[in-house]
Amino acid sequence: MDLLALADFNLVARHEGFGRAARASGRPKATLSRRVAELEASLDLRLFERGGRALKLTEEGRALYERTAALLTDLEETTSAIASGGHTPRGRLRVSAPLLFSQTAMGKLAADFALKHPEVRLDVTTEDRAVDMVEEAYDLVIRVNPNRDESLVGRAFLRDRLVVVASPAVDPPADGSLTPAVVRGRIEPAAAWTVTTPTGTSTFAVRPCLSLASLLMVRDAVRLGVGVARLPISLVSHDIATGTLTHWGDVEGSEIALWALYPSRRLLSARVSAFLDHLRDAFPNGTPDELARYVGA
Repeated sequence: MDLLALADFNLVARHEGFGRAARASGRPKATLSRRVAELEASLDLRLFERGGRALKLTEEGRALYERTAALLTDLEETTSAIASGGHTPRGRLRVSAPLLFSQTAMGKLAADFALKHPEVRLDVTTEDRAVDMVEEAYDLVIRVNPNRDESLVGRAFLRDRLVVVASPAVDPPADGSLTPAVVRGRIEPAAAWTVTTPTGTSTFAVRPCLSLASLLMVRDAVRLGVGVARLPISLVSHDIATGTLTHWGDVEGSEIALWALYPSRRLLSARVSAFLDHLRDAFPNGTPDELARYVGA
């Protein structure tokens, strides 16, 4: 099999089109189209469905892409390392990170990493969904409390916990009254929240009155006295220390762990290893206070 034609096929599949692949690689669109056609002819298989403006992988094309994408990446990394005479991080590094971590910390992390490793082209996307690392060609993903996945390995690099906070203007509940609450996501019916404090455990009823799309928006609303909210301690520790927000207690069983994950079946590239080291340097102990200081800095 022609490895160059296979590489061109992967390029087109990754970018979902000959035009986008040509623009990303600087290769002529006609050349990519010819190489893919030659590969289809040699395999006697149709790898793409060509219709209208869309270009979609056939079932056989998807299977070939899933099997060969990681292998070609490993081959490229190996030849690059040999050619460079060492293990200098270089090339493209695709990272997926959750929304809140991206909004508060990833900008600074990415900038510091880019200054340390100028030969790495860092590409960070923000999303809370569970991405398919191999299918979507990510090198590393950061996830909160990820489900166990035998195909992924990694480590927890940060830990956090949820707390209930409110503006000092919001009075604690009394006589079973409902406390207005700000939530992220869909507004649910009235519910009971349980918190732990140094003096014990207490439960109070809340009535969600405002739904927002991000925890940063929730924090801003709570600061203005709309109601109570459950937020990561790293996000509100400064507000608690200055008296802007009042700490009503910790949410039971709300431990949060941020994990850096990568596919176990791939060799750990120099650029992924460098990014893991970068996370370790930024958060050596992985505590909520470290994240709060990093964000505050």
